[in-house]
Amino acid sequence: MYGYAALPASDGVTIRVGNSSTTFLDAGGTLPSPNTLKGIGDLLEYHRQKMAEEENRTPNRTGEQKRDVRDSAPPDIVELCRETFKKTSEYLKGELDGTIEDYKLLETMNKVTVSKYSEMKNTAGEIGGALQELNEKYENLLPFLEQIDHVEDSVNSLEQAAYRLDAYSKRLEAKFKALERR
Repeated sequence: MYGYAALPASDGVTIRVGNSSTTFLDAGGTLPSPNTLKGIGDLLEYHRQKMAEEENRTPNRTGEQKRDVRDSAPPDIVELCRETFKKTSEYLKGELDGTIEDYKLLETMNKVTVSKYSEMKNTAGEIGGALQELNEKYENLLPFLEQIDHVEDSVNSLEQAAYRLDAYSKRLEAKFKALERR
């Protein structure tokens, strides 16, 4: 790409493109005045055309004048080029459509993932609430569980006393029967 500038000059307007410049005269001469052109775009296009004409007039190394390739291309080549550009355009459009579909799929997957994580968050919150409630109930039951343990210890000691009393009563009965026989 060339840089360009429109500079006012004493003899007209000078357009500089890259390293070259062209002066457009206000009155007379071979070039149109800036008032007849629509704007800087027209000036640059006119300048590009003049440079192309100048390049075509200068002979190349072999002494032949340069030709515009677009003017001399056979119609079948031009048609093949158009078809190639059309097919390339269709291919690129297909590639872009595929990429767009991939992004739509990723977007859908992200939405589903967000909803699943939201459900999991709600479930985890419910489980956490239930666990906290269960812990509170256990804390409330703890004194009763301690009483049950105490009662169980008492029952065990009463059971041991009953076994001892039973054993003692059996010994007494045996002694009583021994005394009765005599």
